[in-house]
Amino acid sequence: MKIEIPTPLRAYTSNQSAIDVDAATVAEAVSGLTTRYPDFQRHLYTPDGKLRSFVNLYLNDEDVRYLPEREETAVRDSDTLSIIPSIAGGCWPGLTVQA
Repeated sequence: MKIEIPTPLRAYTSNQSAIDVDAATVAEAVSGLTTRYPDFQRHLYTPDGKLRSFVNLYLNDEDVRYLPEREETAVRDSDTLSIIPSIAGGCWPGLTVQA
């Protein structure tokens, strides 16, 4: 499946806009991403392993939080998972913006 990476976080994926991963569930897809790009972990998850409140995951345009199985939702190779950061002030931990 494909995971779309938002522009502010592409620095952690060698500036790639999308990453292909093999996964059976949404959780496995995200795990595959963070295994391949370990620095990405702290931007998606709190130190206790919970998805950060300002990170939204969309599976084929469906908000994962509202799917019956949430992060345990099964995925197919043809699916797309989008990481959408909330935009309401503040910043990503450790993110530096340069002009």
